Amino acid sequence: MLLAMVGGGLDAYTFISRGGVFASAQTGNVVLLAVAAAQQHWWQAVGHLPAILAFLAGVLVAETLRRPRVAAVLRWPACVAMCLEIVVLAVVGLIPAGAPDALVTVLVAFMAAVQMSTFRTLVDAVYNSTMTTGNLRSAMQNAHQAMVAKDREARRRSWQFACVVLAFLAGAFGSGWLTLVWGVHAVWAACAVLAAGLGLFVHDERIARSTGGSPGGPGLSGRPGGTGGSGKAGS
Repeated sequence: MLLAMVGGGLDAYTFISRGGVFASAQTGNVVLLAVAAAQQHWWQAVGHLPAILAFLAGVLVAETLRRPRVAAVLRWPACVAMCLEIVVLAVVGLIPAGAPDALVTVLVAFMAAVQMSTFRTLVDAVYNSTMTTGNLRSAMQNAHQAMVAKDREARRRSWQFACVVLAFLAGAFGSGWLTLVWGVHAVWAACAVLAAGLGLFVHDERIARSTGGSPGGPGLSGRPGGTGGSGKAGS
């Protein structure tokens, strides 16, 4: 839920403060690029490319962090990804409003891709922490299964996905409001939320190690006996 709040907040932040470009919702950027190109607004169309390219680069970095050799060196790749995101977003908050919008959107899109690619499992189901369309679909699919088949597991998953969607909405609302009040510094609120998530991550890892279980529990274990390599997000 904390990661979803950050995901919704980053899109609201860049859309309001940085020229109407989405940080993580590359579907929106691709559509806006195509619309601008169809209207022959070439410069406006090109303005959406940096965020898309940065997002692709972020995916490559996240996948590299998950490589067995790299994960063995880093120990907790998911923790490293969260720390990196906190540092980068803290720097983003220092970039003045007069700086080129592309500089900010590239950094935010890059980190959004790292977050999305690192944390992709909600306990036992695939989810997305930076976009909400798939989560909405999963919430309704599981709700239907729970009602029709009286499936308790589907009911649990439907509530979990609903909470993630609401967290995304809350993050977008809160970030939008803060951006209007604080301007470019509003992104530091996302750093605070990520720091809370990082604290929970480390806490779960320590508990798992002390009890001899899989690090991170059912939601954060990277692989059997591993150390948080896949970045699964617990409930």
